[in-house]
Amino acid sequence: MTNHIVIMAGGQGTRLYPLSTAEKPKQFLDLLGVGKSLIQLTYERFLAVDPDAQFWVVTSKDYVHWIEEQLPSIPASHILAEPVPRNTAPCISYACWRIRAEFGLCNIIVSPADAYVSPIDSFALTMNKALDFTAREEPAVVCVGIQPTEAHTGYGYIQISSLDEWQIAENQSDIVKVDAFKEKPDAETAKRYLEAGGYFWNAGIFVWNSRTIESEIRAHSPRIAAVMDELSESFGTPSEEAELGRLFPTCEKISIDYAVMEKSPYVYCIRADWPWDDLGSFASIEKVTGKQIPQEVKDAQDEYQRAKSIAKKS
Repeated sequence: MTNHIVIMAGGQGTRLYPLSTAEKPKQFLDLLGVGKSLIQLTYERFLAVDPDAQFWVVTSKDYVHWIEEQLPSIPASHILAEPVPRNTAPCISYACWRIRAEFGLCNIIVSPADAYVSPIDSFALTMNKALDFTAREEPAVVCVGIQPTEAHTGYGYIQISSLDEWQIAENQSDIVKVDAFKEKPDAETAKRYLEAGGYFWNAGIFVWNSRTIESEIRAHSPRIAAVMDELSESFGTPSEEAELGRLFPTCEKISIDYAVMEKSPYVYCIRADWPWDDLGSFASIEKVTGKQIPQEVKDAQDEYQRAKSIAKKS
């Protein structure tokens, strides 16, 4: 079974303004000071998982040129340009329908473009265990759980009651059933999760095979599936771009967590044993790099958020 890597790269990264802007958001920036953008680091990380995998990027039509410049080895036909943002469920559905139409039954990993992960070899080991599982077990949707280090309110949580399974040496898969997905909590709820144990941060990385994810989207988000079915009639034809522009904006604006993960009975979790951060704040960048963000940059972000809040109320 072939492996396909889908990198989601359509966000604007407004929490990192003025470093990240609508014209060049954080996934295309060298925020870690290593001479490579976050999406380039993500691409290299997945090359270590499977150097023979087929790579795809779903992004805004306004960012296609950044993909072409920073990831020139990805075929133009594998750069999927959303005409409008519709959150992760339509984004993922479009990619998975495209992949299955061309390649049939295959394994798919979906990942954000802008997270910090280290080291690469440990990450690759985890991802290959998940790929082996979804190739062997069907239906199965595998998410990646991160051991919480604080009562963070910016992440979704994965609840698991069968923690003892992770303590069994014979359990070579390191993969257990998920009890529930929890939306981003308030501070008190996050503290309760941390004290209770059995809750893990959702890294937003998903593994499944093409048949399973199509089936689960049909079951739990039939309106999105119907749009993709109509759109798929134009795949590989001169009318695909026009049909995408006509149909994609009609999709419900919803995350894959709400659309599928919270409803599917086939969700499993593999626990990461490597450092991870979503790099969604100046504090997280400072923590990972050990370098301070200039105060004037932080002040500009505060002013930007105040302006957004005023505009939203007016």
